[in-house]
Amino acid sequence: MKRIALALFSTFAIATTAHAVEYNQVQADKSRIAFGYQQMGVSMDGSFKKFASELHFDPAAPEAAKARIEIELASIDTGSEEGDEEAARKTWFDFASFPTARFESTAVKALGGNKYEVAGKLTIKGTTKDVVVPATFADQGKAGVFEGSLTIQRGDFSVGEGAWKAFDIVANDVVIKFSITAAAK
Repeated sequence: MKRIALALFSTFAIATTAHAVEYNQVQADKSRIAFGYQQMGVSMDGSFKKFASELHFDPAAPEAAKARIEIELASIDTGSEEGDEEAARKTWFDFASFPTARFESTAVKALGGNKYEVAGKLTIKGTTKDVVVPATFADQGKAGVFEGSLTIQRGDFSVGEGAWKAFDIVANDVVIKFSITAAAK
């Protein structure tokens, strides 16, 4: 009886493994990283046009998932040329000294219903902080879409120094929003 149960379990494990799908081919043209904040009480939005990412996600084994996103800060689009130029300055992102921001996952926890918590390290302007990002996953045929958002405090990363260090004109809270599409392999 034990041999039959073991054989059935082994067959099930092999069949399940054979049907496992890993989403690991990021489609940059279908992905987006954006941000939102308040300036003088008015909601402002922007995005980053260039980023590189690596993803390894199997819905059957989310705890083994890995993600890394590296954003080219000079690709910022604040909605105005003046805003983009201001963001490049030392008081804001200091593109010359810190050309990229990075997120690297350290753990993924399934919450059920295609919801996850992705723990990782976020590095902006030379400062690294531990963060937990709530995310969702949607299977869309041969691709999967990962979406989520995370609120950070810009002051924690020295984004906005000098006269901009106060939060009376530009709020401290910044919401980072992402939608990453990856093809299955």
